[in-house]
Amino acid sequence: MEPDTLIREYLLLGLRFDRIEEGYVDSYTGDQALRQVVANEPAPDPAQLARQAQRLLDVLPQVPFDGSFTAARADYLGAHLRALACAGRKFAGEPVGFVDEVRDYFDVTITKGDPDRYRDAHAKLDAALGGTGPLADRMQAYRSGEEIPPERLGECIEAFSSALRDRVRAEFPLAARETVKYEIVTDKPWSGFNYYEGDHRSTVAVNADVKLQMSSLPRLVAHESYPGHHTEHCRKEAGLVEKQGQLEQTIFLVNTPQCLMAEGLADLALYAAVGPGWGTWAAEIYADLGLQFDAERAEAISEASAALADVRQDAALMLHDEHRDVDEVAAFLQRWLLVNDERARQSLRFLSSPLWRAYTSTYVEGYRLLRGWLDDRPAEMSLTRQFARLLDEPLIPSSLRAA
Repeated sequence: MEPDTLIREYLLLGLRFDRIEEGYVDSYTGDQALRQVVANEPAPDPAQLARQAQRLLDVLPQVPFDGSFTAARADYLGAHLRALACAGRKFAGEPVGFVDEVRDYFDVTITKGDPDRYRDAHAKLDAALGGTGPLADRMQAYRSGEEIPPERLGECIEAFSSALRDRVRAEFPLAARETVKYEIVTDKPWSGFNYYEGDHRSTVAVNADVKLQMSSLPRLVAHESYPGHHTEHCRKEAGLVEKQGQLEQTIFLVNTPQCLMAEGLADLALYAAVGPGWGTWAAEIYADLGLQFDAERAEAISEASAALADVRQDAALMLHDEHRDVDEVAAFLQRWLLVNDERARQSLRFLSSPLWRAYTSTYVEGYRLLRGWLDDRPAEMSLTRQFARLLDEPLIPSSLRAA
């Protein structure tokens, strides 16, 4: 099989999954004739899709390398075909253990976190919050006090987007026509979502139901837009697709290694764009809007809370690997994340979604892997240059581990 044929078959296969589960194709900016081919086909059979993915995996070692089709591209396609083979089996009703599902989807192996680490995080939060009374009550009072008034949310989003865009464009050039449009939505299982439309355009939906706090909004805008998802899509479209002709990059599929890389990158976006002292930077923007923001406390609480990231993955393992009762898992989330029942149930909605149930691992493992890779960079390599590799190259988790 020639490389062009392999990639065409991969794109068709990915598009077929969107007919099994709408939303499986997060974005597709390639040849629309392929989408029409799939639309005109009979409804796909998940088991057949799994066999198609396995067939492409089997022929992959025989696909010849040339000037553009390299071992790195073959490794990328192989990791994504393994993810699609697993997804086909899952959709066909074949039992797949949760740990195996995450491994095949995202190219990582997960384990439960350490409660002692969570206790240490609680001790740091206790010190940062101050005051007396139950820690959960104080944490919820802090969050409530930080909630952005709904009528101010739109202008706050635009302010941070503008400030981050200016920073990012200076470090990571983008096409002059690139743009992000923001929409406020409700009744979603996530806090924010980037819909990449191609041609350097995105729509970012922000879920007002989550009641965004002042300390979390800068991270969300960086995550979804600059230099997170939108920036990555634009840079890869300009470089990998338009300049190098890597058409496999025109499709972005849920529950594949590219998601783990993308979410890890996006969760590190504020770290890469602003770094330590982000609280002071954010306070200046809020001050221009007439809002007060305690930068020092926000940074301390954010740093301590980062050690609780594994809690959501633990909850997913409890639900899907250990088959624990939903109420028990909700109580676990309330205990360690210091949230109320409503917030815990919102998290459970995401963890229980057939499409998204494994996705929490992209944030937990993606951040862990990519943060380590960024911080272990060669001494002569700047953080900006190392982060640019994530924006520009088709890396997968196993390639970072090998490095």
